Amino acid sequence: MSSFVWPIRVYYEDTDAGGIVYYANYLKFFERARTEMLRSLGFEQDELIASAGIIFAVRSVQIDYLSPARFNELLSVQSTVSEIKKVSLTFGQLITRGDIELCTATIRIACLDPQTLRPKAIPENLLTHFKK
Repeated sequence: MSSFVWPIRVYYEDTDAGGIVYYANYLKFFERARTEMLRSLGFEQDELIASAGIIFAVRSVQIDYLSPARFNELLSVQSTVSEIKKVSLTFGQLITRGDIELCTATIRIACLDPQTLRPKAIPENLLTHFKK
């Protein structure tokens, strides 16, 4: 499957006292890239709630921190759907600075009914876009 790449600038608020990106903020970077990937496919999350009656929630994360990012650096977040199931998507995600890999993650996203928070099938029209 093709990859989606989203640029991220490291802001002061993303860093610790030493100017290094705080470890939990990499998860925010990954989240933003997945949201922008959906948006690039023509799907807004608030519209998916209203029209399809679904929300997405992180089910599991496996992350490796390889090299630090620092204040004001421009990073790239690459997102690839690596597995598609009836009620979940697994993303392979990578944050780089130029050719240097900084952080990798495998993130499983569950599709849920927003009222019951129970698993719900991913709509076919959305699956079609991810399978391209």
